[in-house]
Amino acid sequence: MSGLSEIVDSLELKFERLAQKIEGLEKEKQELENKVSQSAMVISRQSEEIVLLKEQNETLKMANSLLGSDENKRETKLKINSLIREIDYCIAQLSD
Repeated sequence: MSGLSEIVDSLELKFERLAQKIEGLEKEKQELENKVSQSAMVISRQSEEIVLLKEQNETLKMANSLLGSDENKRETKLKINSLIREIDYCIAQLSD
């Protein structure tokens, strides 16, 4: 009988350790999920910032070319022509 009680005690101890280990792993999992969520938020903010900075960069390129910079003159002319075509299209739509 004492052998059986030793086995039961041993199993109880192992179950306790296993339960503690599971609890620790669940806490670690939750912490990692929180980190992933925070990282996703950071990535999202940085992506929005990248888009904004690209738009600002394009605006600055346009301003530079309007100020006489030779580097982006062609791009500016194309953009202006595109805007003129859009305006002409809008005027044509309004006059119908």
